[in-house]
Amino acid sequence: MTKAYWISAYQSISDNDALAAYAKLAGPSLTAAGGKFLARGVPAAVKESGLQQRTVLIEFESVEAALAAYNSPGYKEALVALGSNAVVRDIRIIEGV
Repeated sequence: MTKAYWISAYQSISDNDALAAYAKLAGPSLTAAGGKFLARGVPAAVKESGLQQRTVLIEFESVEAALAAYNSPGYKEALVALGSNAVVRDIRIIEGV
């Protein structure tokens, strides 16, 4: 089975308290769903057209596992804590090679 990677790129963060509340719930939820956090934070360097933005990289056993984690009750609870206006981000789930 091919691994999958969940990539979150944050264009802006307007509510750090909401992001902290989200992280407190999302981290354990995604780990419980089989996710392994590989990297998170602001890039050490950006090249070409890259943006200096918070990025999170999580590995899962498969695309199906990553999607199940996203749709899990625990992660939905984390999204409620984040709210709709705390961040602008893009989440991508991509199959490994």
